[in-house]
Amino acid sequence: MFGLTALELARIQFGFTISFHIIFPAITIGLASYLAVLEGLWLWKKNPIYRDLYHFWSKIFAVNFAMGVVSGLVMAYQFGTNWSYFSAFAGSVTGPLLAYEVLTAFFLEAGFLGVMLFGWNRVGPGLHFFSTIMVALGTLVSATWILASNSWMQTPQGFEIVNNIVVPVNWFEIIFNPSFPYRLAHMTVAAFLSTALFVGASGAWHMLRGNDNARVRKMLSMAMWMVLAVAPLQVFIGDQHGLNTLQYQPAKIAAIEGHWENTPGEGVPLILFGWPDMEAETTRYKIEIPNLGGLILTHEWNGQYPGLKEFAPEDRPNSTVVFWSFRIMVGLGMLMLLLGFSGLVLRWRRSFYANRLFLRFAVWMGPSGLIAILAGWYTTEIGRQPWIVYGVMRTADAVSNHSALTMSVTLIIFIISYFFIFGIGTTYMLKLVGKGPEIHEDEPAEANARQNAGRPSRPLSAAPDDVGAPGSHGSDKGE
Repeated sequence: MFGLTALELARIQFGFTISFHIIFPAITIGLASYLAVLEGLWLWKKNPIYRDLYHFWSKIFAVNFAMGVVSGLVMAYQFGTNWSYFSAFAGSVTGPLLAYEVLTAFFLEAGFLGVMLFGWNRVGPGLHFFSTIMVALGTLVSATWILASNSWMQTPQGFEIVNNIVVPVNWFEIIFNPSFPYRLAHMTVAAFLSTALFVGASGAWHMLRGNDNARVRKMLSMAMWMVLAVAPLQVFIGDQHGLNTLQYQPAKIAAIEGHWENTPGEGVPLILFGWPDMEAETTRYKIEIPNLGGLILTHEWNGQYPGLKEFAPEDRPNSTVVFWSFRIMVGLGMLMLLLGFSGLVLRWRRSFYANRLFLRFAVWMGPSGLIAILAGWYTTEIGRQPWIVYGVMRTADAVSNHSALTMSVTLIIFIISYFFIFGIGTTYMLKLVGKGPEIHEDEPAEANARQNAGRPSRPLSAAPDDVGAPGSHGSDKGE
């Protein structure tokens, strides 16, 4: 297919499927915590706005959670089908870590998800709130185990190689490997930030359409406060993550920065834009700021770090790709900062809800968090090449013995299936968002319980069947 090898097609297939998958867990992590906050505020203040927002976003959470589970199953199978030599070599480490994720996080989520989605009027408020917290905790525990496994592949330690098989010798070192804390923090905050942007875009979209009520205003306001709080934090975490990467994966940093060689006595410039040419071993058409690259990464004015020419050609990541994927991520991050601080200024001017330019900006920034996550993962994973376990096992030695034809056919099937299945699911979820939060009249718990007595406890059952019908959006104004 297109002259690609089986190895290249296997990498594309894994990259394609994980690109679809990572979007759903990111929203799941953020929405679960958001729901916990909303329910906590409802129990504390008894303000029906928080209750109605909880019911609204719990429907979207249910659809997103279901798609995340389905897309995640494919990832586990691919380790055995497409990367069997990797599984045989490192399965003694990655296998238990993924099993711990199922035994802790997935069981925790599954155990309390039904109570969270269907138990609002069937269990006491304390137990329901506890269930929501447990589901939120489960999403964070899941991210912890997945990031521990992936981080070990980036900065492996705590093992020995016996008969060409990885043998764990220190599980504490395996789990808490050098890059794990930074990558866990970076991904978790990215999930919170992406969800805040998604929620904020939903609120801004409804405001622009004239659906101006207290519930829409509240979710827009909460989202923009979250963006303002976590966007600067993400910049700081990203800086610390970069320093850790420079220490343990210097070739990745050199590729990200399009840096080929040092000039004696001069600091490394920051290349804002350019085109890294892997064959010519240079970055063409570059626009740079003198000394700033070295200053950021070494905190010294004349600081230097290894260039790509200090690594053998076969050990260099593809700088052309990661140079631009990194800049997409950072560029979107700067726009997130601008959005957060713009909201703060408009609050001070008392025109937060009335400024249509700001509302349009918030709508356009809705998918930016997810795009930044994808760009960040491409930077991380492509930047690790040519290693699947950094410095230990090459990607070329990990792939299964499939033909290019086999990989081409399965890739085409994946593309068609994913766009059809998850396209429908995503469209339905966006329709739920477009319907907007409704004002729910207080009903006796017994009546509501009887009404829902026959409803099956599937996650998707929490979403309404009449999403296409006109909804009651309410008309109350205010904060």
